[in-house]
Amino acid sequence: MVYIPSTASHVAAARIAQQRKEEEEMAKYSSDDLEGWEFKIVRSGSGKFRNQEAIQKLCQEEARAGWEMLEKFDDYRIRFKRRTSMRGASGYQGIDPYRAYVGMNPNYVGPVVVLVMAIIIAGIVIAASLFK
Repeated sequence: MVYIPSTASHVAAARIAQQRKEEEEMAKYSSDDLEGWEFKIVRSGSGKFRNQEAIQKLCQEEARAGWEMLEKFDDYRIRFKRRTSMRGASGYQGIDPYRAYVGMNPNYVGPVVVLVMAIIIAGIVIAASLFK
C-alpha cells in the first residue's frame, strides 16, 4: 500500500512555516531590545482578532499579567512583550500568563469535528433503525 500525503496537510504545513518565518522576520530585535523583556504570540484559530473589541478584551486580560501589545500580525496572531521581572508576580486573576491561544486551540478542532460527526452519524443510524 502506498501512502499519499494529503494535499490539505501540505498546504497547512506550508502556511504554518510561512507564518513562523514571517514572525521571525518581523522580530528584528537587537540585544539591547531583548534585555529584560520576554515575548509571546497569542493565536486565534477563528480569526477573532479582526474584531476590535476582541483585541481590546485580550489586551486588558494580558495587561493583568504585565503583557503589552507590540503588533498585530493578522486576524489570527498578536505579539506581546513584558518585563522579565513580572515572571514571579502573582495575582494574574485567572489568566495563564503564558497562554498562546484564545478560543479553541487549533490542535483540538479536528478531533472535535470528528467526534461531532460520529455523534450525528450514530443518531442517524439509530433513527433509521427505529423507523424500519
